[in-house]
Amino acid sequence: MELYTPILVLGAIAAAFAVGSVGIALVIGPRRFNRAKVMAYECGIEPAPQDAGSGRFPIKFYLVAMSFIIFDIEIVFLYPWAVAFDSLGLFGVIAVALFIFNVSVAYAYEWRRGGLNWD
Repeated sequence: MELYTPILVLGAIAAAFAVGSVGIALVIGPRRFNRAKVMAYECGIEPAPQDAGSGRFPIKFYLVAMSFIIFDIEIVFLYPWAVAFDSLGLFGVIAVALFIFNVSVAYAYEWRRGGLNWD
């Protein structure tokens, strides 16, 4: 149990800091509410009323997010593999080959949908 004590102490400190920060902000923070503060955040632009389902988001927004996820996760998983390459042996090579295949499928899908064309 003594191995987990530092982790529990750090978790307790983090929780106390989070709760304390919110509590202090509620106590000493300004309370000037206006129309803009109670509305949903829209980058400072007044939101225009729309019917439900009337406006469609371009797929480009989702493809940019997907490309970030694809390449970010690829780097996060390939870096430790490159560091421990010698000790993994054939299993590590096969696992990374399957991983790169899966990433390539997502990359090909995004390429086909036009997510890499910056017009």
